[in-house]
Amino acid sequence: MMMDKIALTLLIIGGLNWGSVGLFQFDLVAFACGGSGSMISRVIYTLVGLSAVWCVSLLFRDRDPVEERR
Repeated sequence: MMMDKIALTLLIIGGLNWGSVGLFQFDLVAFACGGSGSMISRVIYTLVGLSAVWCVSLLFRDRDPVEERR
């Protein structure tokens, strides 16, 4: 499903950003978007958070193995 792929992509971006904060104390999103309080940064942080909520549903979905190959 396309929404699943978008959500996972945003989570990967968010995870890489948090990794850079933890390892290097460098917030790539804030750097690229004019600070952590800028509207663009807040939108990105919100989208990553919503993606996490969406991906929780992936844990509870029953998928037929044949359906996944299509």
